[in-house]
Amino acid sequence: MSSRLLRIISLAGFCSAGVLLIGYHSPRTASADVKAAKDRTAAPDFTLKDANGVTIKLAAYKGKVVLLNFWATWCGPCRVEIPWFGEFENKYKAQGFAVLGVSMDEDGWEAVRPYMRRIGMNYTSMIADQTVIQRYGGLESLPETLMIDRDGRIAARHVGITEKGNYEGEIVQLLR
Repeated sequence: MSSRLLRIISLAGFCSAGVLLIGYHSPRTASADVKAAKDRTAAPDFTLKDANGVTIKLAAYKGKVVLLNFWATWCGPCRVEIPWFGEFENKYKAQGFAVLGVSMDEDGWEAVRPYMRRIGMNYTSMIADQTVIQRYGGLESLPETLMIDRDGRIAARHVGITEKGNYEGEIVQLLR
């Protein structure tokens, strides 16, 4: 075989393997993305109102593992991840897990409420304010997702879309 044909076959195999890995959603038992407990820093507290006007304070979730997701209705990768987070909420809630969404939509509830209804979002979501944005370092890319341990410390941070199995592996690890 020619070296050109071998490169094409190798590239096709590499791409196929990549597609298989991206599609792999089985939870991992441990994640390299989870920081050691000694290296975790406190998640900045905030108080925001949810879609029903209820005041939500992050500190009230201490004792639970929290997936804190910064998202927007116009964000394509966010649209992929949001259904996963709903599944995780259903699957792990009884074990002390919660999902909190913080929308970065500039149009606020006018854009977010209809979107939440349309997709059937089953977890608490709020609209970010400047204080939250500053406390979390500016949030220049979406989605941005933090895994917060039961002590209220950031155990992992993901900027951009992440594999479903990575998130689930982190949840399982932190719930132990």
